[in-house]
Amino acid sequence: QVQLVESGGGLVQAGGSLRLSCVASGRYIGTAIAAWHRQAPGKQRELVASISRTGYGNYVDSVRGRSTISRDDAKNTVYLQMTDLKPEDTAIYYCTIGVLSSIYWGQGTQVTVSS
Repeated sequence: QVQLVESGGGLVQAGGSLRLSCVASGRYIGTAIAAWHRQAPGKQRELVASISRTGYGNYVDSVRGRSTISRDDAKNTVYLQMTDLKPEDTAIYYCTIGVLSSIYWGQGTQVTVSS
């Protein structure tokens, strides 16, 4: 069983930055694919970014160039650095870890961007 705890969300003005963290426990995640998803009010949950075991990142078009996903396997932690935040980035952000055939979700962290 993997437990994920996200942190780093908050209220920020447009143009600001945040770094989200996701700390995993219960299993070493160094061989897992990790990702960040988000869900805005009234919208479907969407994949924001993913990172491979080797550190290769993929991004949804709306955040590409403004966000960086990274991992520190020694700390069992995944990060999402977001810059130039926009009001449309407002959402609950969730971390996921894929282990074998299971996907584990965190409880989410709220990001609110004011205009």
